[in-house]
Amino acid sequence: MFYWVLKAILWPILHFMFRPWAEGVDNVPKEGPVILAGNHLSFADHFFGALPLPRKVISLGKAEYFTGRGLKGMFSRLFFSGVGTVPIDRSGGKASEAALRTGLRILKDEQVLGIYPEGTRSPDGRLYKGKTGVARLALESRAPVIPWAMVNTFEMMPPGHPLPKLGIRPGVRYGKPLDFSRYYGMENDRLVLRAVTDEIMYALMELGAQEYVDKYATSAKVEMLRAARENS
Repeated sequence: MFYWVLKAILWPILHFMFRPWAEGVDNVPKEGPVILAGNHLSFADHFFGALPLPRKVISLGKAEYFTGRGLKGMFSRLFFSGVGTVPIDRSGGKASEAALRTGLRILKDEQVLGIYPEGTRSPDGRLYKGKTGVARLALESRAPVIPWAMVNTFEMMPPGHPLPKLGIRPGVRYGKPLDFSRYYGMENDRLVLRAVTDEIMYALMELGAQEYVDKYATSAKVEMLRAARENS
């Protein structure tokens, strides 16, 4: 209920302040399980990606959003719970498998699951290599995959900036459903998982008109931090 209350209050305010736009809303099925696979440019994606849809979007978010202390930690827990975020451990190994099972459970309940295949926010506005968890979700659940491309949110609220910039119109494009039925039953084949993931990332690259980088965003962030230390 808090999700719908928050949406009813927040969406008119955001619409007035930023005049966001959305394309392809009708591409998202009105019922049944759906995987929304999106690029991740900014913290603002949590607001402008899901709010245009008439359905609730449940996303998988890092557990750290729910473990903070003090007033900031309490606000973070309330906000992410309110916008439908489910906490997951992103440390890899068994934690990754648990996150996958959580996603499959959401889809089994015929809900909309929002996921960012890059695994983290882009450090520079470019699109990075996707992790194959989204492919496993697609093949095991057999739910339709809708590419979900955010536009202008990096410029509006880049990493490290707590407040959005006015005068920049954020947008979202929902693409046509991607068909992976030819791969059903092959979810344990690593080459198939990579092929499915790369097809999703290509669709996002076209929708968002982003430059693609064939490396993981986490690796790019480490390289940027290392370069910054060497130049300081």
